[in-house]
Amino acid sequence: MTTTTAIIACLLLAAGSAALAGVKLPAIIGDNMVLQQGMPVPIWGSADPGELITVSIGDQKATATASDKGEWSVKLKSMRAGGPFEMTISGKNSITLKNIMVGEVWVCSGQSNMQFELKDANNGKEEVAKATNPNLRLFSVKLQVSEAPLHDTEGSWAECAPAVAEHFSATAYFFGRDLQQNLDVTVGLIHTSWGGTPAESWTPHDVLAGSPEFKPILDRWDKAVKDYPVAIKDYEKAVEQWKKDAEKAKAEGKPEPWPVWPPLGPGSACTPSGLYNAMISPVIPYGIKGAIWYQGESNADRAYQYRKLFPAMIQSWRRDWKQGEFPFLFVQIANWGLPPAPDTQWAELREAQLMTLKTKHTGMAVAIDIGDAVDIHPRNKQDVGERLELAAQAVAYGCKTEYSGPIYKSMVAEGDTVRLRFSHVGGGLVARGGDLKGFTIASEDKKFVPAVAKIDGETVVVSAGDVKKPVAVRYAWTSNPECNLYNKADLPASPFRTDAWSGMTADAR
Repeated sequence: MTTTTAIIACLLLAAGSAALAGVKLPAIIGDNMVLQQGMPVPIWGSADPGELITVSIGDQKATATASDKGEWSVKLKSMRAGGPFEMTISGKNSITLKNIMVGEVWVCSGQSNMQFELKDANNGKEEVAKATNPNLRLFSVKLQVSEAPLHDTEGSWAECAPAVAEHFSATAYFFGRDLQQNLDVTVGLIHTSWGGTPAESWTPHDVLAGSPEFKPILDRWDKAVKDYPVAIKDYEKAVEQWKKDAEKAKAEGKPEPWPVWPPLGPGSACTPSGLYNAMISPVIPYGIKGAIWYQGESNADRAYQYRKLFPAMIQSWRRDWKQGEFPFLFVQIANWGLPPAPDTQWAELREAQLMTLKTKHTGMAVAIDIGDAVDIHPRNKQDVGERLELAAQAVAYGCKTEYSGPIYKSMVAEGDTVRLRFSHVGGGLVARGGDLKGFTIASEDKKFVPAVAKIDGETVVVSAGDVKKPVAVRYAWTSNPECNLYNKADLPASPFRTDAWSGMTADAR
């Protein structure tokens, strides 16, 4: 064969391959995946315009014709938990997916405490070693940022095994493990989180642009991008100086100086909507039961804004998934920090999370008792996962079980005392380890002082000798409070305040 003939043959082969390019699937649809039971199942992909696509699984068959843009989608009829199944997607070519299960699917998102890996959790080595469970399936979305919504990501479904689980989200793993054991069906977890990121990175652009409350977020970002060329040069100079200072400190036997942080700019994980576009959009509209979320630390300096931003983010996910008001469960940020001021940003962020429970079909796992004073990433992810799973049992699956610690409901002043009432008393209130701690009380002068608190039936009575006409009570209202109110279900009370006085972050946007 001459060189010319070989080239022509290769071109013809390539042309033939292109003509048969046909069906392609997004990464989220593949071998080992879990399909959500009890609801129509979306399956989608790309193909040549006008190509007829057939999707078959079990005794079901659905067809679609690719649009002018080469997009197609079908919805399979609701299925019961079970498997394994094979799925065939046919057009000009044919793809067969194997080892598919039908069960429960949850999206797991947030920042570093969700990204925190199983190997680093309490007893991480032992937990990883026993993490073999073919009825728990894991999918990790690639870390990336995008200015516009993406249609695909990188990743693949895998049966849970030590090599897969060790780098998976610890919180998500413990949640999924407990859920799988309690429901006795296959559970699929889609992990998509990124450390240090604010909620606006996970929120669609139209939501941010459509509210005056969120306009400062976009304005601040636009300024950061505009200033980036100068800021990055200053950063590079600062890095060089840091290297010199670090070498000098090392030579003198002194601690290394704090590293220099790069400026915000193009490609940053903090890009407004950047992670929604790149790490949420590519898995929509995959069939899911709900979502779990562990985030908030990066929005603490704007806690009042979070009161609206967080619920808006939840509702935007529900809007775009088009699967109704699916359950959305979240972790209230844990205790952290050395002795704090009486009022803190973190207390206000926890309050914003508590207020988000007004959004339908939400649940909150309180973590005020399992944090670490000197580590913003507490290693106890077992209790976090367990509390999220309890919330799922009640909010998502309708089980009659206590899933929350006491939540403040109302107060009434009784002379020089205040009586507090709670929901989720869980069979009764408990002061773990002795007398109640963590309560403060104030009169109209707004000066809070430590209070004496006692359990009286399903209420708590609070007083302080110097406060004769109390009007407000706060509980666990610091970054790292000493507090011990629980219910008999052994779940901690959420921090709260009875007043609505302006806080530290009221004007922060």
